[in-house]
Amino acid sequence: EFEAGISKDGQTREHALLAFTLGVRQLIVAVNKMDTTKWSEDRFNEIIKETSTFIKKVGYNPKQVAFVPISGWHGDNMLEESANMPWYKGWTKETKAGVLKGKTLL
Repeated sequence: EFEAGISKDGQTREHALLAFTLGVRQLIVAVNKMDTTKWSEDRFNEIIKETSTFIKKVGYNPKQVAFVPISGWHGDNMLEESANMPWYKGWTKETKAGVLKGKTLL
């Protein structure tokens, strides 16, 4: 599903471009359905790499974007840290005020 969303006419691309065009400068990327990848760190990193390349072309700075692996179905990393992804140490985001850190989506 990720590949379809990030493809030339994919919805993920459209949403990122539309958000930037409309002036949205803060972005969080929730990498959903991690349960279907058996909580794969490699798959998460692959998606971060591809998404970072694209959002940089749109105008976002990937270092200022939080990437969070989640499972909406199971609630992993939504409100509380997930035991299913012990490899995930949290997100960091560079801002003018310094570096922000977190471990969940909300």
